[in-house]
Amino acid sequence: MKTALERKFIRYGRAGAPMFLNDDFALLPYAYDRAVACIDNAKSMIFKVIDRKTRREAGELALRIGESACMFYLGHIGYHIDPPYRGRSGAYQACKLAMPLLKDMGLRTLVITTDDDNTPSIRTCEKLGCELECTVDVPRHIQKEYEISARKRRYIWTVY
Repeated sequence: MKTALERKFIRYGRAGAPMFLNDDFALLPYAYDRAVACIDNAKSMIFKVIDRKTRREAGELALRIGESACMFYLGHIGYHIDPPYRGRSGAYQACKLAMPLLKDMGLRTLVITTDDDNTPSIRTCEKLGCELECTVDVPRHIQKEYEISARKRRYIWTVY
């Protein structure tokens, strides 16, 4: 049975309506999977990050809710901002926009992982107030299955 938040996500997505917005960006629900087998049955909620000035898709924000061995390397939050929209703190703003949802879901701390050499993502984590927990080597089978790099920085984001 879906929670009220899950139903709201689906309803907004079907209507093509942003669930959260600020002056620069909006989060538009895009895809929902109650149990994603490939990430050990974690819930997945994917938002399109919409640039409010151009009304075009500027990137994505993925929320993965659950715990598993592979989630240790993937993290609970994944994001990307497309090149034309970079330099405006889009990933940071998208994460901040999602905070009410995270709080409503009862999530206090989340993991965000970044590549060792992804300076913009590292800056996003620092701006969010995340704490660097560790840098880990990703097992080869997880690298191949999820097409991720060999090393990841694990940041802990305390939402409230």
